[in-house]
Amino acid sequence: MQRSRPVVPEVITMRIKGGYHNRILHVDLTKCKTSVEQVNSKFALKYIGGRGWGARLVWEHMKENCDPLGPDNIIVIAPGPLSGLYLPASGKTSICSISPTTGIYGDSNIGGMIGVELRQAGFDAIVIHGRSSELSYLWIDDDDIQLMSAAKYQGMGSIETEHQLREDIGDETVKVASIGPAGEKMVRMACISADWGRNAGRTGMGAVLGSKNLKAIAIRGSKDIPVADLARLTKISNQAYKTLSKHNLFEFWQRQGLMSVIDYANTVGILPTRNFKDAYFDEAEKINGDVMELNYKIGDTACFGCPMACGNVNLVKDGKYAGTVIEGPEYETAAMLGSNLGISDFDAILRGNYLCDEYGIDTITTGSLIGVMIEAYEKGLVSLDDVDGMALQWGDDDNIMDLIRKIAFREGVGDTLADGVYGVIKRWPQLIPIISHVKGLDQSAYDARVAVTMALGYGTSDIGAHHARAWPVAKELEMGEKWDLQQKADLVIYHQTVRPLFDMLGVCRLPWIELGFDENTYAEFYSAATGIEFTLKKLLNLSNNVYNLTRAINIRLGMTRADDKPPERVFNDPIKTGPHAGKALSREEYENILDIYYRRRGWDIDGIPTDETLIASDLEDVIKYMEPKRKSNNAVKSRK
Repeated sequence: MQRSRPVVPEVITMRIKGGYHNRILHVDLTKCKTSVEQVNSKFALKYIGGRGWGARLVWEHMKENCDPLGPDNIIVIAPGPLSGLYLPASGKTSICSISPTTGIYGDSNIGGMIGVELRQAGFDAIVIHGRSSELSYLWIDDDDIQLMSAAKYQGMGSIETEHQLREDIGDETVKVASIGPAGEKMVRMACISADWGRNAGRTGMGAVLGSKNLKAIAIRGSKDIPVADLARLTKISNQAYKTLSKHNLFEFWQRQGLMSVIDYANTVGILPTRNFKDAYFDEAEKINGDVMELNYKIGDTACFGCPMACGNVNLVKDGKYAGTVIEGPEYETAAMLGSNLGISDFDAILRGNYLCDEYGIDTITTGSLIGVMIEAYEKGLVSLDDVDGMALQWGDDDNIMDLIRKIAFREGVGDTLADGVYGVIKRWPQLIPIISHVKGLDQSAYDARVAVTMALGYGTSDIGAHHARAWPVAKELEMGEKWDLQQKADLVIYHQTVRPLFDMLGVCRLPWIELGFDENTYAEFYSAATGIEFTLKKLLNLSNNVYNLTRAINIRLGMTRADDKPPERVFNDPIKTGPHAGKALSREEYENILDIYYRRRGWDIDGIPTDETLIASDLEDVIKYMEPKRKSNNAVKSRK
């Protein structure tokens, strides 16, 4: 299983003095074997870590017509070289694979402690191959690695599994990542969960683990993470913590976290409302951060090293959901399980959040698909029998909770919804106009009709319609008509470069987004950790190269320009109320900015990276896989 990488001179290998263990753990579940790959400096520095390492490993192992739920698909769990170090918000881990949600490249990011513990066990990444013959969990105790029976945990929820595994191991400090019943049943939007509410939620990474019969990964590490210049790193980090703590929004952020975005999104008219039919919710004040803080919040949680502590622990104190306690919601969950479903009862949002976390399903996709079904039933596009006799209505939390359960356990209509956007379209093609997705991934909780940059960010995202790749909407609303399409395209490209860089380094982007933390500091962190001087520009170039690589993965899997489009609703259904009533996106404007975007990226008119771009990205080995796609596109054009 161990592969040889290009041999580099020893002097180059010795240049890296810290930041990496230079070890990848490979686990073959079919053969019940493990091996450790020694990583050379060229690979480590070229792909940085996290999402970068994951994307390259997915490329190296992928096969044509790969079945995302088949044993040949790998899944990579990779923190970055800054994960677990003394610096703000260094608790992030990327999980990468071919997505069962979309059928193309997918990754999801998880916070908490699981990646830090993996680094403390002496590994920079895990690559999981094959499929176990029985439900199992992986136990990593430093270099002692075992595949254990998970029969006892079959059917358990994610939160319960985490608690029970720690109890059985006899160590509350053990870190656990697990799947719930949805992952076991290969629900295509299933999550991987850790730390009682941190989730790798998007792109169905939990379904990949379920397809491999892997219920959980438990890790205990006791090793130091190497740092080249600890004194320098400590000095920079101390200043970083001071800078963040002095920001005028720092204390407010700790109180409300991402829940403060509800008011912002509603005020500027981008809050998803009743399946994105609208972008303004007239009851938003009932589900915002103030309501949470005053009536439900009982504590905070934070990922490793993070002073922002954005996790809100909330408790329902009375009513039919009394006793529900959960870390959450954050903005996306509150919007997609709240305003998007016509729910203005915060109790119900918390209960929906809890069920999704325990069953192990993505709240964004779940809220999106349930919203689709409510609108479909409302418009007579599906029958009462189609929805298991439930007369679906906006704000009907009882039926909505039942639908969440049905999705997780693949019962009735839930079995169709569990196959995601493409499963719904296959059964009910008449619903295409009301489904907000890109490349099979349901749209995040920001309307794109008011900002062509947001539409472009969704349309060209390598994993589908996810705000984590680009969130330029605020800047466009601020700038208005003061800038041209090239400037707007460049903004999207910058977001798609700097945001993935955070995933590659293994840190959270929120200090940069919410508190204006200078992104140049991350180059200083990386330089101190590795002992090699890096500028932000150089790191961004490497991140851009990885974006070209994930584009190549998707092109190889059959993606074309036609897939780089925002949801049809963005063009066809104007916003009904709020500050942007009557607003819809111009299709002509979108096609124009897409052409500009391709040129600025160095891709051809069909969105395929040119040979020159791939050479400049040090991806010469990718070129031969792009040529057949280019010829195929040219053949189609000639026939037309």
